[in-house]
Amino acid sequence: MWSTARSEAALEAALPAPIEIRRLRSARRLRLRFDEVGGTLKLTCPWRTSRRAALAWALDQRDWIDAQIARTEPGEPFEPEATIPLEGRDVRLVWDARAPRTPVMTDHVLRCGGPREGFARRIERFLQRRALETMSDEVADYATAAGVAARSVSVGDAGTRWGSCSSHGRIRLSWRLILAPPAVRRYVVAHEVAHLAHLDHSAKFKALEARLYGTGLAEAKALLRRAGPRLRRVGRRH
Repeated sequence: MWSTARSEAALEAALPAPIEIRRLRSARRLRLRFDEVGGTLKLTCPWRTSRRAALAWALDQRDWIDAQIARTEPGEPFEPEATIPLEGRDVRLVWDARAPRTPVMTDHVLRCGGPREGFARRIERFLQRRALETMSDEVADYATAAGVAARSVSVGDAGTRWGSCSSHGRIRLSWRLILAPPAVRRYVVAHEVAHLAHLDHSAKFKALEARLYGTGLAEAKALLRRAGPRLRRVGRRH
């Protein structure tokens, strides 16, 4: 839903890249694209659309924008001696041919053995398992507090969404949330659990989301916006 309370300057400042807005008499809807060469957002909109409404709509596309920006910056592949975030802390990746194939975490070092060519794949699977276990427990806790139940919890790697909740009670979350600080991860989990009760963004949904998460909700949302682009680059080669 478009914001009417925030000023144009605040809305524009919240975007991760400069934006150019063009109002066209021929436009029937708003369209946004990311200019990789100039590093700017290009928004076209119907002639009568106010600048504030256009900026608010663009801000609602933040996940998509972050995904476009992430694709233009170098990836951070899972390689020996690379440093990645894990639950908001820096962790060094180590390959040791003599170590077990299953990665083991010790003192901010994630050590993995087995053939060198399968190193990245084993690291990613480890992170996916950890993400599923951690967030399944958090979904269960929040669902109990909300008086609802999730039919299933799974993890994936959607390009533009951190989480989703179906009308059948199935929650799907990005495994990349395990890389983020716990406050960020729990915000997304609480958000999707709240959708089990309200499949919209109504006042009732927002009230439940805030009750489940507790204090610091706005800060967690802001932190996800800042950290999102890097989270999408981790583990990618390009």
